[in-house]
Amino acid sequence: MKILLTGFEPFAGSPLNPSEQVVRALQTAPPPALELSPLILPVDGSRAPGLLQAALTEHQPDAVLCLGEAGRPVISLERLALNLMDYRIPDNNGVTTTDQPIQENGPAAYFSRLPLRVIQSALLAAGIPCELSLTAGAYLCNQVFYTLMDHLTTQGQDIPAGFIHLPSLPEQVALRGTNQSSMAMDLQVQAIRIVLQTV
Repeated sequence: MKILLTGFEPFAGSPLNPSEQVVRALQTAPPPALELSPLILPVDGSRAPGLLQAALTEHQPDAVLCLGEAGRPVISLERLALNLMDYRIPDNNGVTTTDQPIQENGPAAYFSRLPLRVIQSALLAAGIPCELSLTAGAYLCNQVFYTLMDHLTTQGQDIPAGFIHLPSLPEQVALRGTNQSSMAMDLQVQAIRIVLQTV
């Protein structure tokens, strides 16, 4: 089974992004019987969607899992991609977008095609904290999630696909000097390995 697995480069002044780190780790040691096509996307609203679409066309995957960082206390399984760009901070090119649709005249939202309840049960059974999250927000993560689902829908590709937000890494929180929640890299890698095997 061929799976396109994406993450993001660091942003907002952080030297790390857990989504990139998890993709790199799984690229080195993929789950058995899975062929991973890794892709690290720029935190750039003008480039990331096109790069994702090009990878979908090139690799023709059997499933797609996109990862991002939300700094939440647990792994967040995203249900909805909204047709909205409303950046809370500028992207890595310094661009801020407010109250704009991702796709003119596109659907207001798309549902994830991942078996989220099954994934949640598998993660909790493994002792990994996770949650079902309503939306992926309105920043680049949501933009990529919506682009993914819109592309698959318009191309008539009925495959499992969706988005998962990861917590920050302990070293990121230490650098920020905050009391924010975090999750160790090994546990995040284990979680996404379980997700891929479940899908």
